Amino acid sequence: MLRMLPVGAYQANCYILGCKNTLEGLVIDPGDEVFRIVREISQLGIAVKYIFITHGHFDHTGGAKELKRITGAPVWIHPLDEAGLGFPADGHFYDGQNFQVGTYTIRVIHTPGHSPGGVCFHAPGAVFTGDTLFAGSVGRTDFPGGSHSQLIMAVKEKVFPLGDELRVYPGHGPPTTIGTERLTNPFFR
Repeated sequence: MLRMLPVGAYQANCYILGCKNTLEGLVIDPGDEVFRIVREISQLGIAVKYIFITHGHFDHTGGAKELKRITGAPVWIHPLDEAGLGFPADGHFYDGQNFQVGTYTIRVIHTPGHSPGGVCFHAPGAVFTGDTLFAGSVGRTDFPGGSHSQLIMAVKEKVFPLGDELRVYPGHGPPTTIGTERLTNPFFR
């Protein structure tokens, strides 16, 4: 089960991922509109095991504290981006870390560039890229701690090798595939 909810003024994509077999789930980037997110969680009938944050920018972190209060689920972020959370995280990501959610294994990929602690989440058939990679673009790197060369290298070395068929679910805008981005994204031509 997967739901994408563009939330807030910047229409950041919040994702709800749930396992059909166990009804265990996680929420990625609850940036705003927490009650809309909670309503969707209720309709899916899942128990939220984790709240995952791809990076510490407010349009992705804004609803995390409230969602934690409602669901009781721990909030995880990379330590280099924790300051952007505004409250202490319950857990810290590192590159290559694995999480079990129902029958799914989700692997953390550290992809600095948009922010120092930016991460992507590799799930079966999908990668959630936050503001690292978009359909036809990449995340801004002019914020404090940003690095264009780091971002391009992270995508080329860590995201593209995951396979062309893989669905890409970005932090803003429509889904795409790795193959499409490798072939048509102007930042990688």
